[in-house]
Amino acid sequence: MGAKLLGIGSYLPEKILTNKDLEKMVDTSDEWITTRTGIKERRVSSPSQASSDLGYQASLKAIENAGIVKESIEMIITATITPDMFFPSTACIIQEKLGLDNIPCFDLSSACAGFIYGLEIARSFIDSGKYSTILVIATDCMSKVTDYTDRSTCILLGDGSAAAVVGKSKDDIGILDSYLGASGKYARLLYMPAGGSRQPASIETVTQRLHYMKMEGSAVYKVAVTSMVDAVNVVLKKAGLSKDDISLFIPHQANLRIIQAIGKTLDVPMEKIFVNIEKYGNMSAASVGVAFDEAIRNEKIKNGDTICMVSFGSGFTWASNIIKL
Repeated sequence: MGAKLLGIGSYLPEKILTNKDLEKMVDTSDEWITTRTGIKERRVSSPSQASSDLGYQASLKAIENAGIVKESIEMIITATITPDMFFPSTACIIQEKLGLDNIPCFDLSSACAGFIYGLEIARSFIDSGKYSTILVIATDCMSKVTDYTDRSTCILLGDGSAAAVVGKSKDDIGILDSYLGASGKYARLLYMPAGGSRQPASIETVTQRLHYMKMEGSAVYKVAVTSMVDAVNVVLKKAGLSKDDISLFIPHQANLRIIQAIGKTLDVPMEKIFVNIEKYGNMSAASVGVAFDEAIRNEKIKNGDTICMVSFGSGFTWASNIIKL
């Protein structure tokens, strides 16, 4: 028994924040942002929207795409680093929105690698024979933890969600293999200092703007490239495939320069690498899921194709998988 994606969907907030908009907020320019990141615009959730709202909408689309009734879902896994609140889990909140009950629900915090982590966890549960249909959601409202006075980070981030229904596969299609990794020694290169048990919310943490993401960009760039290149090579070896067997590579959409460096290092032409960062920026866990859904809808991939997803995020975490459609 294996596992395959029965359906996939994504949801993006309506509001668009362009580089021109950011020019009015911080000392930056459209040319500077585009040249260094490849990003032209990003989506921003409304004040009334939380990660569960985005994840719920993506879930509805994935369930419809899978052609199943929602009551057949036996578990909900939600990857997010911007949960509605610390507890209960965002997965439980989405469960209630879907009108489901009495099924296990939990969040996982693997930052930008969360969607691939979630798919592998779902695959493992299905392989065990205990579950047959699992909803995996990746949803993040990065705008809620973005410091719009910090021009080095506010240009990068956006909001979005993706969801996939994972079910049994009895043939050679589905998730062929995966690779997950992490290294906590890099934790302080990309993190949000306050709000947890280490530095609970206080007047001081708010005035010092410690409830926003902090990043050492150049250091993150180097580890991101090497980790994702390694993750692709490892998963290809595990699956007994070569890069020539891959129809399309779908990397995490964090920075166009990172994506180009990955392609160059792997000797893969950009024509085989899916890029949509110019429209959405970095949506953390949702990035590769939204890209995967968009690649299918835009007919960049079709039944019979083999794709490789790879991502990298805070932790540091990284992950890759190979899926045959």
